[in-house]
Amino acid sequence: MTAHHAGLALKRTLDLLGATLGLVACLPLLAVVACLIRLEDGGPVLYRQPRVGLGLRQFALLKFRSLQVNDLPTDALGQITASSPLVTRTGRLIRRLKVDELPQLLNVLCGDMSLVGPRPTVPEQVARYTPFQRRRVGMRPGMTGWAQVNGNVRLTWDERIVLDVWYVAHWSLLLDARILARTLAVVVLGERPNLKALRQALAYADGSGRRG
Repeated sequence: MTAHHAGLALKRTLDLLGATLGLVACLPLLAVVACLIRLEDGGPVLYRQPRVGLGLRQFALLKFRSLQVNDLPTDALGQITASSPLVTRTGRLIRRLKVDELPQLLNVLCGDMSLVGPRPTVPEQVARYTPFQRRRVGMRPGMTGWAQVNGNVRLTWDERIVLDVWYVAHWSLLLDARILARTLAVVVLGERPNLKALRQALAYADGSGRRG
């Protein structure tokens, strides 16, 4: 077993441990959020959406529902922000604090996701990936990732994808630890573009056949 594969095996062990401890620690919060969602409009508590993971494998992503119940296609929704009229009052709060993502701890336990990795996206977007962008699915998707701690929705989709491809190419357990630490700062301070990280990722992309 190579050092890289040994590192990935350790990453998976840490995922299982972290997800288990996280679910136990957050159980009271999960119960409160579920009650608030149910009380606001009586709709379902959880939202399931097809996403693409490691090696183009599809799975059902779990989130606390933060939008009004609707049947709009994913492409029509676009990038949802806190100001969107579809976002509920409870949804606005849990999205700001990233609490809506906590059910994905179950996705981590099932092996569909990791605590850290490129955020999983919808099949329609993956179908439009260039060969360079497809490198993004070379690792198990995460609850948080390099793009999320360096700007997230303050960046374009292409910029976020470039950041994620850079992460896949430069992955290490230390980098994962940095991302987890920065995620706490994002929850407290909000999302801010990191131009230095973006320039670094763009430079890597330009030297790796980004236009290929």
